[in-house]
Amino acid sequence: RAAPARVEPQLTVERTRSRSSAAGDPQRVLSSVEAGGSVAHDVKVQRLQTLLRSMADTEAPVAPTEPAGPSPYEEKAPYYAKRIELFEKYFEREGAKVEEAKSKNEPIKVVMPDGAIKEGIKFVTSPWDIAMGIHKKLAQGSLLAHVDGQDWDMRRPLEGDCSLKLFGFDDPEGKELYWHSSAHVLGEALELEYGADLTIGPSIEEGFYYDCFLGERTLSASETDGIQKRMEAIIKEKQPFQRIVVSRAEALEMFQENKFKVELISNLPEDATISCYRCGPMVDLCRGPHLPDTAWIKTVSVNQCSRAHWRADVTKDPLVRVYAVTFPDKKLMAEYKLRIEEAKKRDHRLIGLNQELFFFHTLSPGSCFFLPQGAKIYNKLMEFIREKYWEYEYDEVITPNVYNFDLWKTSGHAAHYKENMFSFDVEKAEFGLKPMNCPGHCVMFGNRKRSFRELPMRLADFGVLHRNEFSGALHGLTRVRRFQQDDAHIFCRQDQMEKELAAFVKMLDEIYEVFGLTYEMKLSTRPEGYLGELETWNKAEAALEAALNGTGKEWKLNPGDGAFYGPKIDITVFDALKRRFQCATVQLDFQLPIRFNLSYVSEANEPERPIIIHRAILGSVERMFAILTEHFAGKWPFWLSPRQVMIVPISEQSRDYAHEVRSVLRKEGFYCEVDDSDRKMQKKVREAQLEQWNYILVVGEGEKTNRTVNIRTRDNVVHGEHKLEEGLLETLLEERRTKSLTCLFGVEKSAAAAAEKAAADAAAKAAAVEAAAEAQ
Repeated sequence: RAAPARVEPQLTVERTRSRSSAAGDPQRVLSSVEAGGSVAHDVKVQRLQTLLRSMADTEAPVAPTEPAGPSPYEEKAPYYAKRIELFEKYFEREGAKVEEAKSKNEPIKVVMPDGAIKEGIKFVTSPWDIAMGIHKKLAQGSLLAHVDGQDWDMRRPLEGDCSLKLFGFDDPEGKELYWHSSAHVLGEALELEYGADLTIGPSIEEGFYYDCFLGERTLSASETDGIQKRMEAIIKEKQPFQRIVVSRAEALEMFQENKFKVELISNLPEDATISCYRCGPMVDLCRGPHLPDTAWIKTVSVNQCSRAHWRADVTKDPLVRVYAVTFPDKKLMAEYKLRIEEAKKRDHRLIGLNQELFFFHTLSPGSCFFLPQGAKIYNKLMEFIREKYWEYEYDEVITPNVYNFDLWKTSGHAAHYKENMFSFDVEKAEFGLKPMNCPGHCVMFGNRKRSFRELPMRLADFGVLHRNEFSGALHGLTRVRRFQQDDAHIFCRQDQMEKELAAFVKMLDEIYEVFGLTYEMKLSTRPEGYLGELETWNKAEAALEAALNGTGKEWKLNPGDGAFYGPKIDITVFDALKRRFQCATVQLDFQLPIRFNLSYVSEANEPERPIIIHRAILGSVERMFAILTEHFAGKWPFWLSPRQVMIVPISEQSRDYAHEVRSVLRKEGFYCEVDDSDRKMQKKVREAQLEQWNYILVVGEGEKTNRTVNIRTRDNVVHGEHKLEEGLLETLLEERRTKSLTCLFGVEKSAAAAAEKAAADAAAKAAAVEAAAEAQ
């Protein structure tokens, strides 16, 4: 009999909410509930209290709720259902083919990387079966197979005799597959949550993203949790990844309501064979391969949402980009999150603001304003490269920033790069700001007749470059519109290529060693659509290979990935957080000399075509500035630091001596200042350390009398009292000259202590030997 009494107050509330007279007096309704209440219903009463208080805060009557329309997912549900229906139809067709092939029971031989041969059955045995036959752990750790060099799903049956190689998550190929499969899970979550029209979802350096169309809607950071929970639910369902192969017409029918997929499919040839993958209710165009099922994904983090545009074109449909990352175990995810937190602290945009190095302004998007302290670093980087140019006998040149577009027509940039250039009319002729230096250097080489004796000609140029990047692609100093490069072009003979390339690789190694950067190199060879003579390509690739072998370092082959005009070495840099960056490049070019009709007179007095070597080490100075800011975490090494020495006088009496010390250091070109504010000495030292001054020199009456300084570092390591000229100045000059990454104060003491210990150890060893001899 008590239950109906509990229902009635709820009905009363609903009726009351629609009447303005009761909305002004919610306590009356609350009293009616509490009058016949019991402890068992306290929770309901508390909920009702909350509801009524919210009613009390609103004087106006609450309007009746309009019936909600269908959700975006419900609107798309018929399309998704039709897509699944077609997929299942074609999947059944694929299965029938496999069953027919199985019935023949044809044996196959599978050759492993070590030469071992495994037996199998055509269209029955899969890479997973082969791995399981070797060891269960091998199968569990294998994500991807290469079958005769072709990517292959682990559970996809083999179709004949083949070679087989397996890859796990520790391999780049395994990571790419793992994150691409995870991108499909993200795509499914976006369809289920928002009825999204999916576009592309690639794996990236660490993780993956999916671009989707949501109409006028955007996603914010607050919605990442909901997407992540949806992905986690999909993962728990252990949805298998299923593959089909369809014709172009069948693919168009399957994705007919997604205009982005239709555009992608329509750009394929009529007779194209297209593969699609399904997980759960989501079907996507994809060449694969993929994980066996979603349960292989053990942990997921949806990191951010941002805006993008279809085809990276701001004039096309706006998209929402969702970034995420997954891992096969929670430990890797924890390590990743630690790296991300550290990366946030090291963000060059944050450090640039805090250290007053640079800023950007809406009046010139993508063009950096370098403040005095930032300009010091920028100029030091270029000074360093100029030192190397002198050592390796490069000649620096200065070329125009603005050219008539006839130059870009000759070079080919007008046809292939114009959308990335800033162009304008001058006296009815079209001109453009240069996006690179090579065409100008070709004009310089062709300015007069050249002799073989002038080669190699090494032209270096720090000219300002402009590229019309989309505003949405701009990102701090790593993606800008205005920048400078340590750009140089070597005009040489074929027989000079190897020597020039070896010298470049040596120079690159010396520069990166100074920065404390590690790197890897890949040789990218002749692509299918190459231009030029095969013999020339073979010589060029041999020269690049010889240069790489000469380094004594490991390198990888990247077959078929060279440019159409010449092979190249791709150089990837790793910073302190082991993140990868593309900075340096060295590329051979056989086509630009032809386009500009360049030649030199050979020893046989005949015209010969030179070869151009495009090369850079820093790449964009702005980009390298950003990388080094994050690599050093704003703790610049002394030679590169814009804040080298802060002098702190203890009292008014030592202020004049502090300024004298500053004059001595400034005379030698060191960046130094005196903090002669009225703050306490300890406060001055702490402020200097926070501002990342490399050295803080404390001076008082004793130091003034002895003509010394008391030295400590920004990390609060105290090196004690040193003579101004003999101790301080000599060490600072040496630290700058050697471009040391570490403090040189105390090095002598450490070396002496090490030598003393080594001598003591040697004496002890000799005594032990002597004692043993006497005992015998």
